Amino acid sequence: MRKKRSRIHIGLRTIKTAAAIIIAMVIVDFFGATSSKLIFAMLGAMAAVQPTFKESIESCFAQILGVVFGGIVGVMLLSLKLPSLVATGIGIILVITLYNALRITYSPVNASFIVVLLCTTPDIQPVSYAIGRIWDTAIGLGVGVLINTLIFPYDNSRMIHDTVESLDKEVIHFLEEMFDGDEKVPNTDLVMRKIGDMERQLKIFENQRLVMHLSQQHQKLEEFRICEGKAREMLARMTVLSQVKRPGRLNDKSRRLLRECGAQIRDTRTLESPTDLDVVTNYHVLQILRVRRDLMAALGREEQITSGELEESESAE
Repeated sequence: MRKKRSRIHIGLRTIKTAAAIIIAMVIVDFFGATSSKLIFAMLGAMAAVQPTFKESIESCFAQILGVVFGGIVGVMLLSLKLPSLVATGIGIILVITLYNALRITYSPVNASFIVVLLCTTPDIQPVSYAIGRIWDTAIGLGVGVLINTLIFPYDNSRMIHDTVESLDKEVIHFLEEMFDGDEKVPNTDLVMRKIGDMERQLKIFENQRLVMHLSQQHQKLEEFRICEGKAREMLARMTVLSQVKRPGRLNDKSRRLLRECGAQIRDTRTLESPTDLDVVTNYHVLQILRVRRDLMAALGREEQITSGELEESESAE
């Protein structure tokens, strides 16, 4: 049996991270590089290249906080003239305890790293060393943020479009199953999952502040939020339909509009004397199609549905 070979993928973020590290190390080297300086510049650059601008800023803050925090604790311990391993143990306990007490949610690894370096390096000048590490880290962070923000910034708007398109297909599939001629009523689980995917992608998009295109991004975000609202309205209508034991019969208008949307309707029941269930069913079907049309319009895609007939159902609401 042949084993499936996994493809090695080198993403844009990986390339940007490598570029940020090299540039940061070149800058630090200009001021006289040591292995310690290069390491902190590298760590800063790696930390700054995050999927969103908000995450990059938070990562920068966490790095600077760790270096400052670790530097202060390390300098205090060195002044006590304790054995290096004893000072290191006390410092790590102190850092973790203070992080927990102050409810700092960032990892204490960087601060602990500084404490270890200060307490185990003989003949070190603690204050100047701590200040130097803050400077080296800041260079790496600054380079990382600039590259991450200005050079091919992460943009998941295409993914949001794809999610909405996939949601639309699930809506049509739901309506096809609802009127496929059997008595089994579909559920809305897949639609709910797609809306959850949309929410997660919108959160990422909202946190990605593109410095050069803030107004354009704000406009896109508003459009996507409209899409989310329309999707939730569709879900509410579909939930009502999924709670009946068997859907009512479609009238000619609903049947024609569903077919215009590409839905294959196999329910051949004729509607001669409408019951309350028939009226409710057709009402919600038309509302779903109306909201779907609005969602596609917000997404920039025109639908070939007869708008006038859908507006009749809207005015009757």
